[in-house]
Amino acid sequence: MKFSSQIKPISYLKSHTTEIVREISESREPLLITQNGEAKLVVMDVESYEEQEETLALLKILHSGIARSSKANSVMRRMCLLNLTNNEHQSRHPGIS
Repeated sequence: MKFSSQIKPISYLKSHTTEIVREISESREPLLITQNGEAKLVVMDVESYEEQEETLALLKILHSGIARSSKANSVMRRMCLLNLTNNEHQSRHPGIS
């Protein structure tokens, strides 16, 4: 998505609201609104916004799952190392726990 073709000053938003709503609804392309030459807000259709929010929620769930999996793998590695260390100790010193 390129914002460069969809940048308008706030005065354009004020004077062309109906046209902007129609265009954004049809094209599903967001519009970047500037004020005093600085980007201030993005106008987008509701359907695109909802899809974006759903995608973001799914990415958060995925990230959380990856983080939990990584933590579980770390715990498993530590347990394996501890088990190997204990086994090595017992093989060198039979009868001593």
